[in-house]
Amino acid sequence: MSKLFKRIVILFISNLITLLAADYFINGLEIVKIPGQIIVVTAIFTALNIFIKPILKIILSPIIIITLGLGILLVNAVILKTLDFLSNSVMINGIESLFYATLIISGVNIIITVLTKKS
Repeated sequence: MSKLFKRIVILFISNLITLLAADYFINGLEIVKIPGQIIVVTAIFTALNIFIKPILKIILSPIIIITLGLGILLVNAVILKTLDFLSNSVMINGIESLFYATLIISGVNIIITVLTKKS
Protein backbone atom coordinates (compact mmCIF):
# COMPACT_ATOMS: atom_id res chain seq x y z
CA MET A 1 0.00 0.00 0.00
CA SER A 2 1.41 3.39 -0.91
CA LYS A 3 2.39 5.93 1.72
CA LEU A 4 -0.10 8.50 0.40
CA PHE A 5 -3.00 6.04 0.56
CA LYS A 6 -2.09 5.08 4.15
CA ARG A 7 -2.00 8.76 5.11
CA ILE A 8 -5.43 9.38 3.56
CA VAL A 9 -6.91 6.34 5.34
CA ILE A 10 -5.46 7.49 8.68
CA LEU A 11 -6.79 11.01 8.07
CA PHE A 12 -10.23 9.60 7.19
CA ILE A 13 -10.38 7.46 10.33
CA SER A 14 -9.17 10.30 12.55
CA ASN A 15 -11.76 12.64 11.02
CA LEU A 16 -14.45 10.05 11.66
CA ILE A 17 -13.40 9.80 15.31
CA THR A 18 -13.25 13.58 15.73
CA LEU A 19 -16.65 14.17 14.15
CA LEU A 20 -18.26 11.52 16.33
CA ALA A 21 -16.53 12.93 19.44
CA ALA A 22 -17.69 16.46 18.65
CA ASP A 23 -21.22 15.21 17.98
CA TYR A 24 -21.23 13.34 21.30
CA PHE A 25 -19.97 16.22 23.45
CA ILE A 26 -21.66 19.26 21.85
CA ASN A 27 -25.41 19.79 21.97
CA GLY A 28 -25.51 22.30 19.10
CA LEU A 29 -23.74 19.99 16.65
CA GLU A 30 -25.91 17.36 15.05
CA ILE A 31 -24.63 14.70 12.65
CA VAL A 32 -26.97 12.12 11.13
CA LYS A 33 -25.79 8.77 12.45
CA ILE A 34 -26.86 6.60 9.52
CA PRO A 35 -23.69 4.64 8.60
CA GLY A 36 -23.76 5.62 4.92
CA GLN A 37 -24.34 9.28 5.74
CA ILE A 38 -21.56 9.47 8.32
CA ILE A 39 -19.14 7.97 5.79
CA VAL A 40 -20.14 10.59 3.21
CA VAL A 41 -19.81 13.40 5.78
CA THR A 42 -16.39 12.11 6.81
CA ALA A 43 -15.30 11.86 3.17
CA ILE A 44 -16.37 15.47 2.54
CA PHE A 45 -14.61 16.62 5.71
CA THR A 46 -11.45 14.73 4.73
CA ALA A 47 -11.52 16.22 1.23
CA LEU A 48 -11.91 19.72 2.69
CA ASN A 49 -8.95 19.09 4.99
CA ILE A 50 -6.81 17.81 2.13
CA PHE A 51 -7.64 20.40 -0.54
CA ILE A 52 -9.07 23.56 1.08
CA LYS A 53 -7.26 23.70 4.43
CA PRO A 54 -3.77 24.27 2.94
CA ILE A 55 -5.12 27.14 0.82
CA LEU A 56 -6.79 28.73 3.86
CA LYS A 57 -3.58 28.34 5.86
CA ILE A 58 -1.66 30.26 3.18
CA ILE A 59 -4.30 32.98 2.91
CA LEU A 60 -4.62 33.36 6.69
CA SER A 61 -0.94 32.87 7.49
CA PRO A 62 -0.48 36.47 8.74
CA ILE A 63 -3.29 35.93 11.25
CA ILE A 64 -1.88 32.54 12.25
CA ILE A 65 1.57 34.08 12.80
CA ILE A 66 0.29 37.12 14.70
CA THR A 67 -1.83 34.95 17.01
CA LEU A 68 1.09 32.54 17.55
CA GLY A 69 -0.77 29.64 15.98
CA LEU A 70 -4.21 30.19 17.47
CA GLY A 71 -5.40 31.42 14.07
CA ILE A 72 -5.43 27.81 12.98
CA LEU A 73 -8.65 27.52 15.00
CA LEU A 74 -10.16 30.03 12.58
CA VAL A 75 -9.11 27.83 9.66
CA ASN A 76 -10.65 24.78 11.33
CA ALA A 77 -13.86 26.71 12.05
CA VAL A 78 -14.13 27.75 8.40
CA ILE A 79 -13.64 24.13 7.31
CA LEU A 80 -16.31 22.95 9.76
CA LYS A 81 -18.78 25.65 8.70
CA THR A 82 -18.13 24.74 5.06
CA LEU A 83 -18.95 21.13 5.93
CA ASP A 84 -22.19 22.36 7.48
CA PHE A 85 -22.96 24.27 4.28
CA LEU A 86 -22.13 21.39 1.92
CA SER A 87 -23.84 18.53 3.77
CA ASN A 88 -27.44 18.24 4.90
CA SER A 89 -26.33 15.58 7.38
CA VAL A 90 -24.47 18.11 9.56
CA MET A 91 -26.12 20.98 11.43
CA ILE A 92 -24.22 23.45 13.56
CA ASN A 93 -26.54 25.61 15.65
CA GLY A 94 -24.83 28.83 16.65
CA ILE A 95 -21.34 30.25 16.92
CA GLU A 96 -20.79 28.77 20.37
CA SER A 97 -21.35 25.24 19.08
CA LEU A 98 -19.02 25.97 16.15
CA PHE A 99 -16.32 27.22 18.53
CA TYR A 100 -16.53 24.22 20.86
CA ALA A 101 -16.69 21.77 17.94
CA THR A 102 -13.58 23.41 16.49
CA LEU A 103 -11.76 23.03 19.81
CA ILE A 104 -12.70 19.37 20.14
CA ILE A 105 -11.85 18.54 16.54
CA SER A 106 -8.51 20.36 16.77
CA GLY A 107 -7.63 18.68 20.06
CA VAL A 108 -8.52 15.16 18.96
CA ASN A 109 -6.68 15.66 15.65
CA ILE A 110 -3.56 16.77 17.53
CA ILE A 111 -3.71 13.71 19.78
CA ILE A 112 -4.23 11.33 16.85
CA THR A 113 -1.45 12.98 14.85
CA VAL A 114 0.99 12.62 17.73
CA LEU A 115 0.01 8.99 18.27
CA THR A 116 0.31 8.03 14.59
CA LYS A 117 3.63 9.77 13.88
CA LYS A 118 6.61 7.51 13.46
CA SER A 119 9.51 8.09 15.81
